Amino acid sequence: MLKRISIIVFCCLFVANAAFASITTEVKQTVDDIIKIVTNSELKKPSNEHKRRAAIKRVLSSIFDQQEMAKRSLGRYWNQRTPAERKQFVDLFSSLLENSYAGKIESYNNEKILYTKESIEGNYAEVHSKIITPKHDEFSLDYRLLKESNGKWMVYDVVIEGVSLVSNYRTQFNKIINANGYPELVKKLQTKHNEIKMQ
Repeated sequence: MLKRISIIVFCCLFVANAAFASITTEVKQTVDDIIKIVTNSELKKPSNEHKRRAAIKRVLSSIFDQQEMAKRSLGRYWNQRTPAERKQFVDLFSSLLENSYAGKIESYNNEKILYTKESIEGNYAEVHSKIITPKHDEFSLDYRLLKESNGKWMVYDVVIEGVSLVSNYRTQFNKIINANGYPELVKKLQTKHNEIKMQ
């Protein structure tokens, strides 16, 4: 079930509702961009897969604070890393995040999104929404955003049916580190990154 929900997470994230213009206006352009990419008949061709994925990644990076997500996913082990290790981890995490969901974004199928509540507290905001699929299944998604120094709202976590994406990654990463150390986590992420590059 969680796998099915994750398929629509990102496309759901990019559907704006004017009632919550304080945040959604800033992602409205992203909505248009991502929809144009996944519905473009030319980009849908198998021969243009790399071009399509690259375009999707560019759009995702404009709304996701990948460094913040990486930091939170590593949890208490982040402070133990050197600046060089942090940069390496952010790069590998970003690759994992982008490529894990690129294919799922491409499955966009006009899901209906109903925003039910928005709250802002200082530089943090949370948007609650309900997703209705073409088969009339309903899922709740909460978007957690952080206001950057330049005033732009960036997503740092997505909560799917009560399950935090960042917390889920942190649990997986902590298990690897606790069992075999941080170098083993880097090794696994690097291997995954290399596999993606060869695709």
